[in-house]
Parts: sequence; C-alpha cells; structure tokens
Amino acid sequence: MKNGIYLAYLSALTNASIVGLSFLFTKKAVTLSNPLDTLASRFTIGFFTLTLLIVLKIIKLEFKATTYKKLLPLTLLYPTLFFVFQAYGLETVQSSEAGILFATIPILTTILAAFFLKERTTIYQKISIFFSVFGVVFIFIMKGTSFSNTNWNGVLLLVASCLSLSGYTVLTRSLVKSYKPIEITYFMLMVGFFFFNTLSISRHLISKNLNSMLIPWSDLNFFGSILFLGILASFVTSLLSNYILSKIPASQMSVFSNMSTVISIIAGGLILNEEIFYFHIIGSLFIIFGVIGTNLLREKTIRNKVKKSA
Repeated sequence: MKNGIYLAYLSALTNASIVGLSFLFTKKAVTLSNPLDTLASRFTIGFFTLTLLIVLKIIKLEFKATTYKKLLPLTLLYPTLFFVFQAYGLETVQSSEAGILFATIPILTTILAAFFLKERTTIYQKISIFFSVFGVVFIFIMKGTSFSNTNWNGVLLLVASCLSLSGYTVLTRSLVKSYKPIEITYFMLMVGFFFFNTLSISRHLISKNLNSMLIPWSDLNFFGSILFLGILASFVTSLLSNYILSKIPASQMSVFSNMSTVISIIAGGLILNEEIFYFHIIGSLFIIFGVIGTNLLREKTIRNKVKKSA
C-alpha cells in the first residue's frame, strides 16, 4: 500500500513535468498549424500509438464497447469540453491570465471532491493548497498580468475549461474502482481522436482546403512536437492521471498540476534561455511547499489516526 502511494507521487511529479514541457511544444506546433488541427494530430498519434501497443500485445486490453457507457460523461468533460473551452478561451485571453485561472483548478477540485466524493481535507491541507495556488498567482502578477482589459467571455470559457478538468478528476476517482487505468485511457484517446478529427476535417471541407491539414507534417519541428504531445502529453499523461487517481484522493492529485508551472519556468530557462527572476523562485517555493504540505500532512494525519485506533 505504501509503495503504491509513493509510486503515485512519483507518477504525479512525472505527469506535472510532461505537462510543463508540453507548453513549449504546443507553442511550436501552433505556430505551424492551428489549435484545432494540432489537437486532432496529437490525439491521432496518441490513439494509434496505444492501439499499436495493443495489437502487438505489448499491452493487454479487451475492448468491449458495451461496457464503456459509464465513461462517456468522463470523455465529455475531458478531452472534449476541456480542450474546446481552452482553445476558444485562449483566442481572447492572454496566456498569462489563463495561467492564473488554471491555478485555481486544485481549489475547484477540492470543492467538487468534497461535495460528490465526500473527500475531506484538513485545515492544514487547505492552507497548503492555498499556498500552491498563491505561488502561481504571485508569479503571473509579478510578471505584470492584469485583468483590466480582459475579454470576459474568454475568461468564462477558461473557467468552464477549469471546471471540466476538475470534474474529470473527480469523476475518474469514482470510476477507477470499476475500470483499469489503461481502459479509461484508451477510451479517452479514442473519443479525442474521433471528436477532434471530425471537427478539423469538417472545418477544412467547409473552407475547401483539406490538403492544408497535412502541410505542417512536412516540418520536422511540427512532427517532433506532435510526437511529444501525442505520445507523452496525451497517452502517457492520461494513463498516469488515471493511475494516480486510483491511489490518492482527487484533491491531492490536482495540487500537483501547479508543479507544471515550476517545470515550465525551469524548461524556459534551460531550453529557451528565458530569464528567471526572483519572483519565479519565490513563487515556485510556495508551489512546492503547497504540494508537499497537501500530501505529507494527509499522510501524517492518517498515521496519527491509525496510532490512536491501535
């Protein structure tokens, strides 16, 4: 049991690292394509990669469509609604403002988990979650982010995107009791593949430029970015998220999402030679403290309860 918890924490850190790096690869991809085509491409790579592993019997999975009805609401929240709201929200809202909004996901998840799953967090965990969120907000505010000239329709779309991801996290926590993580992952990738390719192809057919959908694939930068986004940022992260939620509460898992901000700052400094300022370091320390506090304080509380009952 303890080894499973530690592996879940390691998986959560790995997941946050991939998500943090995915921002860099997404930036590269959307400069050569549009967001909808990029989503279609990444889910195509993710879905066919997992399908190939199943065909080669590297991964064992018996897929029966009749047993996956309960997963349809999950796939509606993520990847469909989450990415649709995110894509259209980011058209009118700056990425820095979006970063602040997405930092609130752990708070939203904690509220939804308490309401629907009856998950309870201690006052110390709530404070730790606040520290994590504060760290992200602090970084973006110090960078000069302001909501004064913001398109509030875009903000509402991004809030809806945050709620979709929080809802997915909570719903997955309840479904992992009946489904294996790999089963949930395969169904999610399949739905993402059909949904975003249908939208992308329809868009190109209406514009009568279907051939332009394949043009970015001739660029090695786009090809490499899509491989990362499809295999690691779609397939692997989905599998890790589903596995993590089978081991730890939704509130603990969601707070790790803010670690992606720390990873993206480090990656920006090391890979893109972006300057790292003092507020990046201070904010990152708040985030790390919040993540550790949320998880460590829960484990300490559980151990104390066990001792008292003994």
